[in-house]
Amino acid sequence: MTTPVASQFTLDNVRFGRILEVPHLEIPEGKVTCIVGRSGSGKTTLLRLLNRMISPDAGTILYRGTPITEIDPVELRRRVVMLPQSPVMFDGTIRDNLLIGLRFSDRPPVDDDTLHRILEIVDLRKDLSEDASLLSGGEKQRVALGRLIAMQPETALLDEPSSALDPGTEHAVISRIVTAARERGVTVVMVTHAQDLAEQIADELIEIEAGRIVSNVRR
Repeated sequence: MTTPVASQFTLDNVRFGRILEVPHLEIPEGKVTCIVGRSGSGKTTLLRLLNRMISPDAGTILYRGTPITEIDPVELRRRVVMLPQSPVMFDGTIRDNLLIGLRFSDRPPVDDDTLHRILEIVDLRKDLSEDASLLSGGEKQRVALGRLIAMQPETALLDEPSSALDPGTEHAVISRIVTAARERGVTVVMVTHAQDLAEQIADELIEIEAGRIVSNVRR
């Protein structure tokens, strides 16, 4: 008998303007859910709804059974961390940028050995003391992914996390991040343009078209 998978998020009758309409959706806990679809289909809007960056015009969103409107927004965003498509780099070194998420979350810093392991996961062969502003776009994206790994959230929302990477690097980096997330029991919800990558790593694959879910395949 298959053990039922708990839902990290449950959406019922959620609507956001004319951009997105979701009658019902459950996103499983501790799994990798990939969201695919054309540009402008509502994928990023769905991600932003999940940690209250925006609020729906109608409907309810539950996080682990609790309406997200009943969870303090700051606390929710510490538990549900979103990495935007164009992540912010802060002044300072690579080390500073890896640690700043922990500082914002009022959590203690981790040591350099841990940071070096994180750099290995995101395939960034750089010294921690290097100036982050001198990195290429793809390198900055990997630092931002490393920052998220260091934070160890309950849920990671990734919006096109590999858009600045070449295809070979993209598959290697995202596969390592997914492996690390699964080892830690982190729920991953990822928007990606790479259909082949999504099919390779996803436990659940959602396709959105014109603001509606047209396919939802759980593996």
